[in-house]
Amino acid sequence: MPGPSDNPVLVPVLGDQLTRDLASIRGRTKDDTVILMMEVWDEATYVRHHKQKIALIFSAMRHFAEELRDAGWTVDYITLDDEDNAGSFTGEVARAIERHSPRLVSVVEAGEWRVREAMDQWAGKFACEIEILRDDRFTCSQAEFDEWAEDRKELRMEFFYREMRRKTGLLVDDDGKPEGGEWNYDSENRKPPKEGLSAPEGPKFDPDGITQEVIDLVEARFGDHFGSLETFQWPVTRAEAEEAADAFFAERIECFGPYQDAMVAGEDDLFHSMLSTSINLGLLDPLELCRRAEKAYQDGKAPLNSVEGFIRQIIGWREYVRAFYWHQMPHLQKANALNAQRGLPEFYWTGETDMACLADCIRTTRDNAHAHHIQRLMVLGNFALLAGIDPREVQDWYLVVYADAYEWVELPNVAAMILYADGGKLASKPYAASGNYINKMSNYCADCTYSPNKKTGEGACPFNPLYWHFMDRHRERLEKNPRIGRIYATWDRMDDDRKQAYLDSADTFLDSLTPAPSGWARAD
Repeated sequence: MPGPSDNPVLVPVLGDQLTRDLASIRGRTKDDTVILMMEVWDEATYVRHHKQKIALIFSAMRHFAEELRDAGWTVDYITLDDEDNAGSFTGEVARAIERHSPRLVSVVEAGEWRVREAMDQWAGKFACEIEILRDDRFTCSQAEFDEWAEDRKELRMEFFYREMRRKTGLLVDDDGKPEGGEWNYDSENRKPPKEGLSAPEGPKFDPDGITQEVIDLVEARFGDHFGSLETFQWPVTRAEAEEAADAFFAERIECFGPYQDAMVAGEDDLFHSMLSTSINLGLLDPLELCRRAEKAYQDGKAPLNSVEGFIRQIIGWREYVRAFYWHQMPHLQKANALNAQRGLPEFYWTGETDMACLADCIRTTRDNAHAHHIQRLMVLGNFALLAGIDPREVQDWYLVVYADAYEWVELPNVAAMILYADGGKLASKPYAASGNYINKMSNYCADCTYSPNKKTGEGACPFNPLYWHFMDRHRERLEKNPRIGRIYATWDRMDDDRKQAYLDSADTFLDSLTPAPSGWARAD
């Protein structure tokens, strides 16, 4: 097969852009294009990513490169262990320009701030023309979001979500009204787990030769990173990702809605789709999945509350946090409205804690590079919020440990939603909760050392005193919040001895925490 012409178009494709419908590939001809793909040290180590996360991205990249070659494209692929690897995107683009003498470098904008800043320097570094295209895989453009956000003091996802529903026509009738009469069925999606609740096991994908080669590379180069590779079974191709989607729509979407907030020890996936890694890599089209969910409802194969909840997570929340990220950067990285200063506890890395909920959520995080959204928000995140953990340390942890975590999605979720570090631009209130919430929505408490029914002292669930400790120390900021301020009436009705017991119990517990050594998330 003939190679590309002299002075071709060079198309760098990043590890989360693995689709042939990418704006920089669409419309290109195979005899005039070189696609550049790069495994670079900087991206694997700017934080010390979970081993499975690195393996997933590298394996998906290598499989995508093979798919492109099989389709007749010329792919210049640089592996991590290439002896001439420059270690950075900019360095590898420079080397590729020397090899191919392109007339144009055409690239889709990066999803993360630091990478896009580097891309913006390319025009001044390289002699050829540089073209940076908008990532049109998202329904909402940044300009569209910025216009929507202009002059709004609070950027509430619910109102943005309604605009995305109208724009896409998903679950909207011809008159622009929502299916079923409501925009949001979240109130029907909060069932606690009944005894014995379990879900059909989703498909697991045994590593093929390419993936095993990557796993061996990751173990050799990143063996001291967090996590295990023994249970690696992620989809790494579009075909595998579609198989995973098929299984979700066939077997789990019916119960996804009602039990999406439920937590069951040992049921790591429950009814969740487990498609976020494939969506964020580019293996699945998010809008296509939403259309498929809508059709499942229209065909009577899935209830409206489940389908609406699924669609809301994608064209609502996913679109929203990505646009919010760019709207708030770069200051969102350093936001700390609650002045949280405590170091991240060591048990976030080791899982060695007597708190059953935290231990199970950290276990599945370590073993699977995954925990579902309520585990992330209301167990792991809630603890970090109540304990006053430094936002930057929490952000780094979430970015390291989850296979679907890229800064554009991780940072708004952690800084703004979980930690309220942005002061309430994203969330209308802090997502603070006592042990009662975890007891209601999970079976964790049944075998825990601590009792959710005991409020203070030895054997009390630490979430109970930590909750009131948090509310007390942030009273000045939170008391006037209409969604949380009334809680202070309950606090004020307590006698002084009871209040002090809460505060003393919280202080005793916080003093017992061992901070994690430096270097676990970012190399010293």
